[in-house]
Parts: sequence; C-alpha cells; structure tokens
Amino acid sequence: MLREFEKNGQSVDAALVTWSPETLRKILAEDLPDAQVIVVSNREPYIHNETKDGEVELVVPASGLVSALEPITRACAGTWIAYGGGTADRRVVDRNDRVEVPPDHPSYTLRRVWLSDDEYQGYYLGFANEGLWPLCHIAFTRPIFRESDWEAYEAVNRKFAETVVAEARNERPIVLVQDYHFALLPRMIRERLPEAIVITFWHIPWPNSEVFSICPWRERILDGLLGSSIVGFHTQFHANNFTESVDRFMESRIERADAAISYGGQVTLVHSYPISIEWPAELLKCLPSVEECRARVRRRFKIPAGAKLCVGVERLDYTKGILDRFHALEELFIRHPEMVGNVVFLQIAAPSRGTLPAYKQLHEECLRYAEELNQRYGGGSYRPVVMVAEHHSQLSVYELYRAADICMVTSLHDGMNLVAKEFVASRDDEQGVLLLSTFAGASRELLEALIVNPYDAAMMSEAMLQALTMGPDEQHERMRRMREIVRDNNVYRWAGSMLLDAARLRKRGDLDRVTASYDRPTGPASDNVVSMFERKQAVGFR
Repeated sequence: MLREFEKNGQSVDAALVTWSPETLRKILAEDLPDAQVIVVSNREPYIHNETKDGEVELVVPASGLVSALEPITRACAGTWIAYGGGTADRRVVDRNDRVEVPPDHPSYTLRRVWLSDDEYQGYYLGFANEGLWPLCHIAFTRPIFRESDWEAYEAVNRKFAETVVAEARNERPIVLVQDYHFALLPRMIRERLPEAIVITFWHIPWPNSEVFSICPWRERILDGLLGSSIVGFHTQFHANNFTESVDRFMESRIERADAAISYGGQVTLVHSYPISIEWPAELLKCLPSVEECRARVRRRFKIPAGAKLCVGVERLDYTKGILDRFHALEELFIRHPEMVGNVVFLQIAAPSRGTLPAYKQLHEECLRYAEELNQRYGGGSYRPVVMVAEHHSQLSVYELYRAADICMVTSLHDGMNLVAKEFVASRDDEQGVLLLSTFAGASRELLEALIVNPYDAAMMSEAMLQALTMGPDEQHERMRRMREIVRDNNVYRWAGSMLLDAARLRKRGDLDRVTASYDRPTGPASDNVVSMFERKQAVGFR
C-alpha cells in the first residue's frame, strides 16, 4: 500500500497500514532483500543466571528498550549484540559466544560481549550513567565527567564495533544502534563497513546546545553519531536540539528542509520516530481477567476492600519523579482528608545502578518518605504507601497494570516512557485512568490521559482526585481512544518507518554509484551542479 501511494505521487498516511511482524518481513523481503539486521544495545533481551543449587535460570528483564526491540528482532530474524552480564551467561553460549533465542521458539541469535569489571565501571556506571544520563535529563543532578571513564567508554564502543564487523555476513548490513551507551559506535562501524546502513536511535532526551556544551568530549560524541545514516529521536523537539548542537559545534551543512546534516562528505538524516510497544501485547494471553488480576494483587499487597489502587512502575531513578508522587499524595490528603483510607499507592521501584551515590540517596529518601506517610496517615492494617524495591517480571508488571484503578507516570524528563503505553495496552476492559507527565514523550500522543506537571504537587493532587472520582463512562472513552493510538502507532510501525527510510537510502546510494560510473562534466560550475544533484538525491525523499 505504501509503495502504491508513492508510485502515484500521493502522500502516505501510515495509519492506513496494519503494522505487524508480517509488514516488517515484507519490507525486508521486497525493499531490503538479503539485508542482515543487527541490533546493538547494552541490555540483553535474555539473561541467564545461576541459582543457589547450580541450575541455570532464564530472566527476561522488564525493560522498555527490550520490550520494544525484542519483537522487532524476532520478526527480522536478526542478530542482537549485547553485554553478557548474567552469572550463567557464559555457560549457555557456543564457542562463538552466541545463543539462539527465544529458548522455546528460537528465531534470532543473541551474541554476547564480555566486559571486565573496570570496563563496566568506567563505560556504563561512569561515563554513560554519571555523565551522559544527567547531562541529557533535566533533573538537576550534576553530571560527572572523568577522563578514565571516557577512555573506558571509547574502548567498549570499539569492542562492540569489532563484534559488529565479526557478525556481519557481508559489507552491507543494517545496524540498529541503541541509545546513549554507544555514541561513538556509528563512526567506528562506518570506518570498517562504509556500505552499512547505520540507524542510531537515542532513547533519552537530547539537551539544548548550551547544556550539551558542558560535556568535555562534545565534538567527539557528535562526530561519532554523525557516522550514522539515520539518527532517530522520540520527539521532533529532541531532534531539533541535536541539530542545533551539531550546527554550533561542528563544521557541517544543515539541510533543514530535508531534516539532514552534511558532514565529512556524508549525509545523516535526523528524524523523529516515536517508539512504542508490541500490539496486541502477547503477555495478555498468559494473564487472567482484569477481575482475577485485581483480586490477586489486592491479596498479595493487602489492599483494603473499597480502597482505590494507584500504581507506579519503573526503575528507581531520580528522573522518574517517585518522590514527587509521594508529595502529591500527601497534598491530596491535606486538601481532601476524606480520601485518607480510600486510596493506596503501590510503587514498584526496581533497583538500578545502586552503587552510584545519587541512586543510593534516592532509595533512602523514598523509603523514609513512604514510612513517614504511613505513620502520619496509616492506621491498623491500612498503609497509604506500599513501596516494593524489587525487580518484577514483565508478566507480573502487566498483572499490576490490569489490577490498577490509576497508573501514574510522572517523569521529570523522559524520552518516551513506555510504561504509559504498556498500561494502556494491558487494559482490554477499557477502564482505568492514566496520569501522565507533560515532560514524557508519550504525552504528545496520549492526549486523553490526565496530563500533569510533576513539579506542581497541588496540581497533581487535584488530578489524582479527578482520577479517583472519574466515572466508568469517561474512563471508557478516554481509554478507548488511547488504545487506538497505541494500536496504530505500535512498535512495528516505529521499526518499519526506519527500515523504509533505510531502504530509500540504500537505493539512493546504489543510484549514486551507477551515476559515478559515467563520465562527469568538468569545471567548477559543473561540479556545483553535480554536488547539488547528489545532495538532493541523498536527502530529498521524506
């Protein structure tokens, strides 16, 4: 359908297409024949850990990135390269450090990369998460930059580049580089595989150029990312920030009309591709009805009969606004004392980066504040806050979503935040209310959520009251519309849009090589005409 519209010169409305694994396979077969898809991320989709009795336990991490990319890699029968951090990861790989996954129905290859403790400390905990993470998020935590961390980051990026080259079956793979852990990787791949299509997706916000200028290695990071054929962001705002950073710090040509950057003789497209989740959610097949999920969760966490259940689900991270939710709950009790005893807030906060001081401090503050609220407003068996700082499987998380009356996603700053979309996807009963931060990318799509400013406790408390008292008819209308959005803008559309752009880039590259084989006119004027033609051929298709 997409191709027929384009042949007739009509604009393509991607919402007309039913995006599914079959759609991706069709794009690969017809537009990218024989293309090998390689995904690169820090987080692996399957972790093998050793149990106390020496057995091997399989863990599927509850990660937004994994939940988005795993169905894509399955559909493309690709290769996923990731850091092998499980205690039994080495036991299950073959002599080439590969293992076929998923275990029940293998459909793609997981290639593990091994890092030393020093490499992991410097590259991941150091430069990526004490440097780039706070730099890119407006959460008022100062980034820390160390020369030794940068050196480890560079070395690990090079190690992953070598692995990509080793796994490539030919010189023209499509490499999907994921996130801020690998800013240098696109350029390193480009140096070894100049004909590869490298699509880099930056899953977190990109700051304005003034904030980005803080980074001591800003030019190196931009040069690395501009090794990509395409750089993608969740929102156009973040894409614009990236382009402005390049314009300020690099000698480049910005093609704003074509959303492209010419740098070092290469064109890089800079586009927004809002990420999403699998639709329909496969996990729903493994779960009972909403009523049974509600009964299970309430028994497990001792939620009083008649009390509304509000849930928050995320990593324990200072960008997620967990403390701000607690402030809003207290403000609700102060403004509306009748709500004491009638609402319980269940916060699932998976431990994350616990060795870093900022995360240790946050954990302690959350536990302390939750206990204060329980002492101040609780009584008998009633606890207004139940905080569970444990890892949960994706299946148990979906059970929580289905049991909740309200889901709060109150990020202080976020790229997208897939918790909001997972909650919507889980509610096939078309009930439940989503409170969503205006600073999360999902708020650009899920307009029927109650949009809040997490820095305004009074505003959030009133939104909580609105959610707690919202009737089933209004819940149904809001949820129905949000489910349509998540259904139409699912993860296959996200990946398909990037693959279609990759296919167009490849065809333009092939055309340029054919054109280059003919004799060209000579002289300065003709050189200008040829360069203009090449530039428009490279970028003028979207």
